[in-house]
Amino acid sequence: MTLHSPCRGVCRLDETGQYCTGCHRTIDEVAGWSGFNDEQKELVWMRLLSRPLQPEEKWCSVCGNQFQCGTGGKNGGCWCQDLPNIMSLSLDASDCLCADCLAKELKIKAQLAKPAR
Repeated sequence: MTLHSPCRGVCRLDETGQYCTGCHRTIDEVAGWSGFNDEQKELVWMRLLSRPLQPEEKWCSVCGNQFQCGTGGKNGGCWCQDLPNIMSLSLDASDCLCADCLAKELKIKAQLAKPAR
């Protein structure tokens, strides 16, 4: 099994100089990632996924509007988690989509997924 890097392409250190603000890995995890075996990578991913979701302001990578990410969901998570999970996550440096742009993308994906008559 090959685990992909948590890197989001927005690499910046926090004020302590110990964590990347983009992927939340430690400096040692970032520097060592390419040499880590799958077990080490899985431990990093487990730590990252267990972090409480921190609400943050984001900018839509399609329209450029600012929006709140990480709140508003039915179960306390992000509002986007309440939507159908039919889009794959992007591994490039683009950010999330705002509610309007995501709704448009989901509608397009749903239409493309319908079988032809």
